[in-house]
Amino acid sequence: MRIIKPLWLKHGGEKKDFEVYSCHVSADGERLVTAAGDGYIRIWSTEAIYNAADPSYTKPRQLAALNHHSGTIHTVRFSGSNKYLASGADDKIVCVYSLDPNPPTHAAFGSNEPVPVENWRIYRRLIGHENDVQDLGWSYDSSILVSVGLDSRVVVWSGYTFEKLKTLSNHQSHVKGITFDPANKHFATSSDDRTIKIYRYTPPQPNSTAYDMTNNFVLDKSVSAPFTTSPLTTYFRRCSWSPDGTHIAAANAVNGPVSTCAIIERGTWNSEISLIGHEGPLEVCAFCPRIFGLTPDDDGMDDGSSITVIACAGQDRGLSIWNTVNTKPLVVTEALALKAISDIAWSPDGERLFLTSLDGAITLVHFQRGELGYPCSTAVNETQLAKYGGGRKVGLPEGPDALRFEEMSKNDELKNVQGRMGELMGDGHGPPKQDTTQVNGTQPNGVPKPSAKDSSALTNGHTESAETARSSTPQPAQQAPDPKIEKLKQRVTVTKDGRKRVAPLLVSSSAGNTESSLPSSQLMVQKSQTDRNEAPHHVLDFSKPYDVLPKGGVPALVMGQKRKFAETGEEGDDSIKRRIDSAQRQGAAPGLINTPDGLDIARGEQVQQLTNSQTRIALPQRRLHIQSLANRTEGQADETHVFEVKNPSGPSRTGRAADREPARIAVSKRGQMLWQDYTPHLITITTGNSRFWAAACDDGSILIWTPAGRRLFPGMILDSPVSILDSRGPYLLAVASSGTCYVWNTATSTALHPPVSLSTVMISVFAAEGPHLTPAPALMFARLTSSGSIVLAMSNGEAYTWSAPMQVWQRISESWWAVGSQYWNTSDSSAGSAGGVTVTNTNGDPEIGDLVRIENIAAGVIPLIERNTTSQVLLRGKAYHLSRLIKTLLNTEGFEGFEASISIAHLENRLAAALSLGARDEFKLYLSMYAKRLGAEGSKLKVEELLRSLLAGVFEDAEMRSGTDEDTDSRGSTLVDSSNHYLGGPKSHICGWKKETLLKEVVLTLGKYRDLQRITVSYARILGITDEMPPVVDEDTEADGAAHQSKNSNARNEDAVMS
Repeated sequence: MRIIKPLWLKHGGEKKDFEVYSCHVSADGERLVTAAGDGYIRIWSTEAIYNAADPSYTKPRQLAALNHHSGTIHTVRFSGSNKYLASGADDKIVCVYSLDPNPPTHAAFGSNEPVPVENWRIYRRLIGHENDVQDLGWSYDSSILVSVGLDSRVVVWSGYTFEKLKTLSNHQSHVKGITFDPANKHFATSSDDRTIKIYRYTPPQPNSTAYDMTNNFVLDKSVSAPFTTSPLTTYFRRCSWSPDGTHIAAANAVNGPVSTCAIIERGTWNSEISLIGHEGPLEVCAFCPRIFGLTPDDDGMDDGSSITVIACAGQDRGLSIWNTVNTKPLVVTEALALKAISDIAWSPDGERLFLTSLDGAITLVHFQRGELGYPCSTAVNETQLAKYGGGRKVGLPEGPDALRFEEMSKNDELKNVQGRMGELMGDGHGPPKQDTTQVNGTQPNGVPKPSAKDSSALTNGHTESAETARSSTPQPAQQAPDPKIEKLKQRVTVTKDGRKRVAPLLVSSSAGNTESSLPSSQLMVQKSQTDRNEAPHHVLDFSKPYDVLPKGGVPALVMGQKRKFAETGEEGDDSIKRRIDSAQRQGAAPGLINTPDGLDIARGEQVQQLTNSQTRIALPQRRLHIQSLANRTEGQADETHVFEVKNPSGPSRTGRAADREPARIAVSKRGQMLWQDYTPHLITITTGNSRFWAAACDDGSILIWTPAGRRLFPGMILDSPVSILDSRGPYLLAVASSGTCYVWNTATSTALHPPVSLSTVMISVFAAEGPHLTPAPALMFARLTSSGSIVLAMSNGEAYTWSAPMQVWQRISESWWAVGSQYWNTSDSSAGSAGGVTVTNTNGDPEIGDLVRIENIAAGVIPLIERNTTSQVLLRGKAYHLSRLIKTLLNTEGFEGFEASISIAHLENRLAAALSLGARDEFKLYLSMYAKRLGAEGSKLKVEELLRSLLAGVFEDAEMRSGTDEDTDSRGSTLVDSSNHYLGGPKSHICGWKKETLLKEVVLTLGKYRDLQRITVSYARILGITDEMPPVVDEDTEADGAAHQSKNSNARNEDAVMS
């Protein structure tokens, strides 16, 4: 063994060498990359390092120096394909570089570095972390890149397009290490929360998106036993996976008071082996990539005598080398560096070891042949990994039709999402730029690397060609240049030596009339309604309690006064209080009633009577002057009609209090009165639209007028005064203060349903609060949809609608979804995008007048009530505790699929709510999201049920309904089932959409998932989609396709001979 420290192998500074934090060797063994505190990534020739002692060696030593980070670089890693180089730093950015075959022309501007030998260019800048990036890892097939950092996040990037596929937030503290399973089935992360978490994944396809990876990258196991008392002083926790896939080596473990390296066994994930030999905590462990044999001819395959070698180093500045056949280390060195060792990298041949330390040293440890053992061929690695599924190809297409259908589905999805990220970046507000930078995305044609002529780096999104951008994005008029800026650009100054020069103009000075290219969250709602973000996302942060109080402070939040408890004659004065506490411990929420002696517990029927009797809704404040506006003609402001009410004021003219003046009602247009009316009752609330006017009086009556001023009905008397009055089209909603809801159709003079009480909803809300001391539930608002459905929003965040066909209240939103679903979004643009367009109802007629406003469209109701849920959950502080519960369950055994199940249930609830409310646009949006999620989950039963229910009613052919058609599903049953009544039953339309249109979109969405092609291809044939598909040949299945075609050709020839 030789230790080599070339003097020139360093990151030199003016006064001292910079700390070196990371190193790695390329897959071909020709390059060593190092990263240090000077912000540079230096690529060295390993051949020059091996020949450092040879004075006759004159080839270049440093191949390139890259400086694209604004801070200290913590990690660098070559990809297994030797195509990319990735780096992470404390500027929160991950940079990906590629080697340009064209030779470099000059060094970086303003740099003292020599001209580079190799032309490494930045390829992507990946933005996804909120704190320092500590470590990186490539999968062995380079299909994914994983970055970890001090923000406790594990971010998964596509290795093809570098789009962010998923963000994992299972760790509770800084994540400082990442390693991949060589069998390409798992990866493990190490964190300061004293755990190692093992995630299971399936390698993504080159065109996979975040939709496809929804159910991928699942937490498989969390190991905490070896780290219960591990110190938190290490800068890294770099772990490693053995080349045979059997063990994980974890740094910074402890065995009692001793710092060790824990060996975790695959499958059981137990850590019964510890490598003890260091005096301080370990920073890094690294398995040698080669498997060794005991003799030169030993391949380790016959008797299982294969040997794996591991190197460990850390804060004690020592290096230890271990193997699997000895209980003691092979090598132990002390004081190999002046400061802690930060990283270790093996050469591909397994005979050389590079290590870096915080004193700026880069050291090579060269082992002689046979010291560690005799390297086996790489076939031994493949054989050892085969038992864990390494090297297997999964997800083969079902046939040529399935392959063409899959390609058609991918092209259709690519066409829909093309340019979406460009709009979010602000590219849609001006002409396309030729030299823009893109982060976290791909080009729309799916090519992972731009051509050599196109030198644009990619920043945050999907770029699109100039022709596509010009055709898809309206081009605004070019703004005239600001004359002040033009003068600044041409300003001439005189230097000290008398020379004239043009003063440079700062970039910030000339950016007054330009838009920033950085991502802006304000662009979300301003985009067209066709570009909706349907990906799962988390936008709510419940990690801290919500401490904002409503107006009025604590007294406004906690209402009511404490009263003493009734004396029951039992021992002690707190017997009732003790009984209440006992009931609360059992999960009950006892109601209290007033008695002459104080508060007592409600028993038996008193509970329901208590809820019914206390259902009271506040009345509007009495006002002397009330105004309501309504447009008679859409888009014409001068057609606004004003409905004005003037209640009497002052003393009675007769001296009797009962003889008050009547209330005056007047309707005017452009200041000119159209008609007026009088009523002897005080008017408390009004509403109106293009069809009628309505006013509620203090005696519980409602008066309705036509637009011309004719009284449409006699006064309608309710059981109590009206608290809420709302109108949509011909429908009128009245909510009495007693909690009774009425809905009438003024066009047909009928009620949509009998009066319904809110007491059922109040009981449900009261029971949901549990044993906690909270204010009584309150009604936040009540609205009508364009179809006449009632929508209620409660103070606890829940929302309800009355289903007239089922005669029951349905809960359409609750706080559970806000913290558990991946699809909860407070900035849903689906309603906002409808504000500037004409909405078409189920009959195909455009809705005009009051129906075009956002709050009047059924498609905007669901986002509206979900925003109310978010605000109410935050206000009452429930989100903080629910979020803690969800995070605890995600790390609990038996709840592995918890988040996925909650997300699917939320989508199903949205879909059912949109169908119940008749929300046409929302129904189609949520159906698309639901289909994509089912495809990502691979839920065959739900996919089959969804397709069967959409197909019911599309074809009225009796032959198909009788089951004589040749197309059957995966279970052999007929595709069309007339007895299936899901999603509207056997009708040709559902929620205003043709079922055939929706079915085609769903089938195309599911077409790219190969696991579901046995189901989807049959439906594609029925719908005629396969007839429109162009012939496509997959490289991986070309041979199988040729064999299939040959077989079909032979079969056709045999049929011809038989004929």
